[in-house]
Amino acid sequence: MPPPADIVKVAIEWPGAFPKLMEIDQKKPLSAIIKEVCEGWSLGNPENFALQIADATNFYITEKNRSDIKNGSILRLTTSPYQTALQLHERIQSTSMDAKLEALKDLANASRDITFAQEFINLDGISLLTQMVESGTERYQKLQKIMKPCFGDLLSFTLTAFVELMDHGIVSWDTFSVAFIKKIASFVNKTAMDTAVLQRSLAILESMVLNSQDLYHKVAQEITIGQLIPHLQGTDQDIQTYTIAVINALFLKAPEEKRQEMAHILAQKQLRSIILSNVIRSNTPINDEMAHQLYVLQVLNFNLLEDRMMTKMDPQDQAQRDIIFELRRIAFDVELEPNNSGSIEKRKSMYTRDYKKLGFINHVNPAVDFTQIPPGMLALDNMLYFARHHQDAYIRIVLENSSREDKHECPFGRSSIELTKMLCEILKVGELPSENCHDFHPMFFTHDRAFEEFFCICIQLLNKTWKEMRATSEDFNKVMQVVREQIMRALTAKPNSLDQFKSRLQNLSYTEILKIRQSERMNQEDFQSRPILELREKIQPEIMELIKQQRLNRLCEGTCFRKISSRRRQDKFWYCRLSPNHKVLHYGDLEESPQGEVPHDSLQDKLPVADIKAVITGKDCPHMKEKGALKQNKEVLELAFSVLYESDEYLNFIAPDKHEYCVWTDGLNALLGKEMTSEYTKSDMDTLLSMEMKLRLLDLENIQIPEAPPPIPKEPSNYDFVYDCN
Repeated sequence: MPPPADIVKVAIEWPGAFPKLMEIDQKKPLSAIIKEVCEGWSLGNPENFALQIADATNFYITEKNRSDIKNGSILRLTTSPYQTALQLHERIQSTSMDAKLEALKDLANASRDITFAQEFINLDGISLLTQMVESGTERYQKLQKIMKPCFGDLLSFTLTAFVELMDHGIVSWDTFSVAFIKKIASFVNKTAMDTAVLQRSLAILESMVLNSQDLYHKVAQEITIGQLIPHLQGTDQDIQTYTIAVINALFLKAPEEKRQEMAHILAQKQLRSIILSNVIRSNTPINDEMAHQLYVLQVLNFNLLEDRMMTKMDPQDQAQRDIIFELRRIAFDVELEPNNSGSIEKRKSMYTRDYKKLGFINHVNPAVDFTQIPPGMLALDNMLYFARHHQDAYIRIVLENSSREDKHECPFGRSSIELTKMLCEILKVGELPSENCHDFHPMFFTHDRAFEEFFCICIQLLNKTWKEMRATSEDFNKVMQVVREQIMRALTAKPNSLDQFKSRLQNLSYTEILKIRQSERMNQEDFQSRPILELREKIQPEIMELIKQQRLNRLCEGTCFRKISSRRRQDKFWYCRLSPNHKVLHYGDLEESPQGEVPHDSLQDKLPVADIKAVITGKDCPHMKEKGALKQNKEVLELAFSVLYESDEYLNFIAPDKHEYCVWTDGLNALLGKEMTSEYTKSDMDTLLSMEMKLRLLDLENIQIPEAPPPIPKEPSNYDFVYDCN
């Protein structure tokens, strides 16, 4: 007879004694179990003891997480979280440097556990650590010359413990003094500082800025971009990553009126060229976290364009109208005529003619063309940049089109406005950066005016594509669609420079796009005759069942999910997989991302499929409602889903990518007997259905397909029939 489900068999260790094998009744209070264990080793005061999981984490067992204990688990009897916190609180105040160092090292390790962290914080431990950083470091600095490694380690472990404690979200960031901020900033501002201290100081500053608007102002007063730049010029990618993260945080939290000013300072300090030479083009491969920070910086830079993008042109503003006059002057090499030269009607007629050649929709008052937002004034800025910095190309395009027939001319003005709008959509100007995206483009770090140069390349592409398509004014939208496809396909290759991007576009001519479309159309060929449609309907349920089985098999293999915390770099993982009989979801925390599948018995928790009530997605998920406005961005919402079970309990997921999101939501819906509606299912259905249709429609009339492959014939008796081609 199998043991009851509430009884688990474990081994319990105690220093200096042989481990004990024990059966634990999960229905009994944890305090009663600890008392029983203490009595077995004749230990008094059981309230001063606790159980830990005997692995690298050393996490305490509590009433909340005791379900993690499984058959075969190894536990350790140790001092209670309160007693440990009390001891460490005293030990870190020791006058002996060696004892203090050892205590801070133990504190840094213990602080990862939230149960211990809560007890240490209750003893005002955070305040003690900040006092040690604020005042203690002066005393240690006197010893720095003779005990430099010890000083670095003391400070490093102090800051590590602080970061770990704050990461639990128990204490508000707003509680810290200016003196503490100044001290942390001083570690960053020093040219020669211990790497671990610098790393943790940068992490603290980033968290302060992101979690408190008040602290942003205080940190911004202590840290300048000039002081951060030297950290980018080293070779340690972790330090470079933390440095860019602090710059991004300052950029993100800066009031709108100060962002342009900050961008100007970044340009003055040549941040872009420093990142290009020391990070992007360094010999060290760019890891995911660095790629994310570069992506965030790219997004924040492009978002500076939002103000111009959303600003309408004032047709009565003379300064703005002068820009249009400048476009006319450069294109047709005409000087501004004095007011008394010719009649007003004659000048109006001449302007109207020239504005028509420039391709504006409103020939009389082209300022009206720029009242559409987006792209607003940004389009006019791009046109002026192109005219001034690529003057030959600008004049060629304008004159070339003005000499064509009216219906075949590519209207430069209208094209520039629509192209600017398209580029803003492609680069998602005005949207907040996503938490999970690593999609930075190296070419945008190769030029101080990257967006304008990007526009200049694309407007020339548009003109070239227009000619290749022999387009007329009625084909304008078709040309824009082709140009969008050319740009998107070229960006997919992640060119390292704007020249590489231009070369990639040269290979994506209109003819090439037609070939690609034809190839894709052949692969997605769809037959519309009635017998074919009936056959499709007949086959569809079989294909859907096949997809369902594939989804369930993938759930059985399992997936590693990332827990999103306030600090991204300390990734924490958990794994979830479906049992082979499709009746239970097994899940549990992991120390690191696994290589391959994780066995069921190593996953501590389980959820019977029969208890699942519903699958919730997107913004309706409870873990999305809890997140701040900054993190409620589109991409994370698209990857979030939750499983509702029992008495309004939730198991919350954020999929690593769209593919895994579709697999899991499909699989869970299939388990609940609901329809699988993801994009991935539709794509699989189309692919498999198309393949099955083609197989069934092969011309196999009067051809009998054998059940088994034909036998291999015997070798011939001689090879005299072989013909020598030579």
